[in-house]
Order: sequence, then C-alpha cells, then structure tokens
Amino acid sequence: MFTFPQAAEPLISAFSIAFSRRTFQRVGVLILGAILSLRRRTITAMLGAVGPAARGHWSDFHRVFSRAAWSPWTLGRVLAGLILERIPAEQPGVIPVDDTAVQHKGKRVYGKGRHYDAIRSTHGHTVWVWGHKWVTVAINVKFPFASRPWALPVLCALYRPEELNRAEGRRHKTPIRLTMQLVAALIHWFPRRTFILVGDGGDASHELARFCHRHRRHVTLVSRFHADA
Repeated sequence: MFTFPQAAEPLISAFSIAFSRRTFQRVGVLILGAILSLRRRTITAMLGAVGPAARGHWSDFHRVFSRAAWSPWTLGRVLAGLILERIPAEQPGVIPVDDTAVQHKGKRVYGKGRHYDAIRSTHGHTVWVWGHKWVTVAINVKFPFASRPWALPVLCALYRPEELNRAEGRRHKTPIRLTMQLVAALIHWFPRRTFILVGDGGDASHELARFCHRHRRHVTLVSRFHADA
C-alpha cells in the first residue's frame, strides 16, 4: 500500500474525505508525481516520476478523472479551509475570480464551445478557441518568500454553451451566475469570514453587484466598472 511522506501525510490526508479509499491511494500517487515531475504534469509524466510507487495498470490512474466518483466541492471546501487558516480571522479573505478558455478540439470532449481568448487577443486582433471555459475562484495568500500574494485556486465551474444546456434540459448559467454560485458556497461554508471579491471588467455586472449587495455582511465587490456607468 502506498504511504505518504511523514511530513506531508497530515496535509494530504485531509483531502481523503472526498474519495473512496482505493481512489485516494491513486490520487496520492498522482500528487507525489506532480511534485516530483520535472516535465509537463500529465498522468504519464507523473507516473514516471514516482516509478514503482505507482502500482497497478496505468489506465487505473487515468480513470481517477474519467470514471471515479469524487466531489470537487468537498475538495474545494477542505482546501479553502486550510488556506483560510493562514489568514487572521479579522482579516478579509481576498478572492480573485476569472474565467479561462482552454483549447480542446476532440470529438469526445464534453461541454466544449467557441470562446473568446483574452490572453492571445489584442485590441486589433480577436482570438477565439474551441474548447472549455472555466470560471475559477482563488484565495490570495502571502508567503514570506514572495513579494506579492499568490492566488491559490479553490473552486472552479465549467461554463456550458446555451445550446448544450437546452439539449440536456439544464438551466443555462452565465459566467456571472457561476461566479455567484462559487462565492455563495464560500459564504455558506465559512459564515464567520468576510471576503473581498476581485474581478476584471467582465465581472462588472449589475447582477453580480446586486448579489454582493445582498450578501454585503460577507462579501465586498471590487471590479473595473464601465466609465459611463
């Protein structure tokens, strides 16, 4: 049976609540492989980094993401709790939010659509990618070795195209609605904490502003707003 290094065991084991025992053993191997790998952190590279510790067929580790049942919400709650322990209770937690387009063209890729790529686009040239759009909420943490705080992602949600939701009978959620859902989860899990939600111009919406106003005891919105608002 795979065992974690003694120094890392308490931290990593905190996440076991989100997995079955067998799946968590494989997740532990992948975590160690991600730390040790000097190449891209693909499943294959991570398994190669841990060597004999990766017992079982390589496909078992791929199925952690494609087949195994586990809860990203539970993972996010545990991770957010560990991060907030580093922030004094009287100090608001700064939570940046952003959406990221990731190119995936495969025929079997679920939830893909045509999305604007803000990173590669310029004022004179717009770039679109075919793939996923993820809305991510992070928590800023200050480390003694860094001059700037690090934004550590804790929750994410996949934006699904409206036509896909219509075909599956799902209620369509815009990126702003997904942001509200993620922030509402943090407020529910940590009712004694206060947060400062930081977003770019894409988050400057009346809907998000009204949401933050309703929850003004817990969250304050800071965003680049329209000049003619």
